[in-house]
Amino acid sequence: MKKKKVMVGMSGGVDSSAAAALLLDQGYDVYGVTLKLWDAPEACEGIRTRTCCSLEDVEDARAVAFKLGIPFYVLNMKQLFEDKVVNYFVDSYLAGETPNPCVACNQYVKFQAMLGKAMALDMDYIATGHYARVVYDEKTGRYNLKKALDLSKDQSYVLYMLKQNQLERLLLPLGEYKKAEIREIAQSKGLVNARKPDSQDICFVRDGNYIDFIKEYKGIEIPEGTFIDKQGNELGKNKGMASYTIGQRKGLGISFSEPKYVISKDSKANTVTLGTKEEAMVTGLIARDMNYILYDRPDREMNALAKTRYSQQEFPVRLIALDDDKARIVFDKPQPFAAPGQSVVLYEGDSVACGGIISETF
Repeated sequence: MKKKKVMVGMSGGVDSSAAAALLLDQGYDVYGVTLKLWDAPEACEGIRTRTCCSLEDVEDARAVAFKLGIPFYVLNMKQLFEDKVVNYFVDSYLAGETPNPCVACNQYVKFQAMLGKAMALDMDYIATGHYARVVYDEKTGRYNLKKALDLSKDQSYVLYMLKQNQLERLLLPLGEYKKAEIREIAQSKGLVNARKPDSQDICFVRDGNYIDFIKEYKGIEIPEGTFIDKQGNELGKNKGMASYTIGQRKGLGISFSEPKYVISKDSKANTVTLGTKEEAMVTGLIARDMNYILYDRPDREMNALAKTRYSQQEFPVRLIALDDDKARIVFDKPQPFAAPGQSVVLYEGDSVACGGIISETF
């Protein structure tokens, strides 16, 4: 029987390397690829925790492929990454939103362009080192996206945009393992990156300073703005609306007798509204670009659990699908810090039901 071919996206980290090793053990014909996404400035070369910033990451991926005895290629996707991820990230911040570049990268680069390349090369599947699971439901005839067994590492939140034709050809071998087990597997196979630290920052932003990146990338200065309270009273000057994110408390440069948070931003007025956590509460949101996985766009109100941030605890909501791929999501109880530009992801049990981008809150 002919082996199934799988293209594994290898970032140079331990997770994607272990994914390739596991698939090889499972009998697949494995091909490793690293996506060249961004040309790092000299100051960034050699920083091992930036997945598309370091030449060392490419060499780590190449070394793993050599150790496993699998073919290895580097695919140039720099222009696509800049168009769909970097430009989106910058424009979204300047428009007053809080973007999630990992979601955009997954949508347009890892699971659209890479899959297209794999199919053009007559591959059967693609695979990544994400912690989540793809399960086919024979009753509904749909591919479901489920949480990883290791809930502390679950990444289903950043994969909610996957379509049925993508899930059908996607293998996520790490979804059944705990992180510690993955490191042990990598160690047992002698992989060079078995103990390599995980990447935490936005891969194309040096030192996590996204404002300096935006100013340098756009060749602009961020004009000063104004802090106001919820009633519109001026509280002081700020470094510019784009310099702050919803829910931010530290680094405001202004002190109060009680904790104050960024609760909203206005790009046209260049104002940042500060308030207490109670003043940050919202009762629901409108989401755009909705993607439904567990079912087709529903024609009735649905109950689910939601999260509006990656690390947030889920909470009960009601989903009302709207026209133009939008949805109205009403919270059972008010929640703080739902930021336009971030993703809202709905779950039923351990399955991702649907998700979209927050466009406004109420």
